[in-house]
Amino acid sequence: MSAHQPIFSRTERLLGEEIMDRIAQQRVIIFGVGGVGSWCAESLVRSGIGHLTMVDSDSVAISNVNRQVMATTKTVGRVKVEAMRERLLEINPEADIVALKRVYNHDTAADFNMESYDFVIDAIDSLSNKHDLIVHATSLPVHFFSSMGSALKMDGSKIAVDEFWNVQGCPLARALRKKMKRSGRYPARKFRCIYSPELLPNLGPDEDDPLLSTNDTEVGFYKSQINGTLSHITAIFGFRLAGLVIETIVQKVKGCEEIR
Repeated sequence: MSAHQPIFSRTERLLGEEIMDRIAQQRVIIFGVGGVGSWCAESLVRSGIGHLTMVDSDSVAISNVNRQVMATTKTVGRVKVEAMRERLLEINPEADIVALKRVYNHDTAADFNMESYDFVIDAIDSLSNKHDLIVHATSLPVHFFSSMGSALKMDGSKIAVDEFWNVQGCPLARALRKKMKRSGRYPARKFRCIYSPELLPNLGPDEDDPLLSTNDTEVGFYKSQINGTLSHITAIFGFRLAGLVIETIVQKVKGCEEIR
C-alpha cells in the first residue's frame, strides 16, 4: 500500500515521508471491535496503517449504536468485523483489512499467528479471554497495548496511560491482577494500558431490559451486569490506543528509546 495518497497528505505534513512509509508497512491485529476497538481501528486506518486484522465474534446490536463506529440502525444484525471492514475500505480502499468472526481464548490463541504482527491490541471485554491474551501476547516479540474498562465513566480528562501494574482505581485491572495471582499466570513483561479511575453508578434501566444485548455484559470484575457507556469515553480509549501505535512507530524511526 502506498503511504503517499492524497488522503494522508495532512498526516504526512506532520510526520514526514519516512515515518509514513513505516506506518504503511506495519501489521496490526485488534482483538475486540466494540466501543473501544472500533474507534482504534478507524484511527489506525485514517493514520495510514497498511494492514489491519480485526477479531470479534459478535454482531451489531441496537444497544451498540450509542458508541461503536460501525453500529447504526442500518447495520444492526450484521457481523461487527464485516461492517467495520466495509467502512474502513471506504476510507482507504488500498488498505489490507482482514475481518475474522472468531473468539479469542486459550484454545484458539495459536490460530491467529500473532508473532507475524508488529502490534497486538487488546480491546476484549471478557475477563478470562483478556487474561489469556495478555499472558500470550507479552510472551511474543510484538508491541502490545491493552484497554482496561471504559464503562461507567464521563470525564475524558481522567483517561490516562500507564504500565499495567501501576494502574490504580480500575476494577478491571484489579480483577485481572487477582486472576493472575490465583492462576499463577502473569504477563511475561511490562505493558501499557489505557484506563480511567473514574467509576460512576448505573442509573438507567434494569439489566434485564429486553432492548439491551447481552453482548454489552461485562462479567467478572464488579458483578455480572450491563454497564452504562458514553461514546466520547470509548472513543478516547480507542484513539489513545491508536496513538500508542503511531507514537511507537515514530520513536522507532527517530531512534528514540522505546517504552514497551
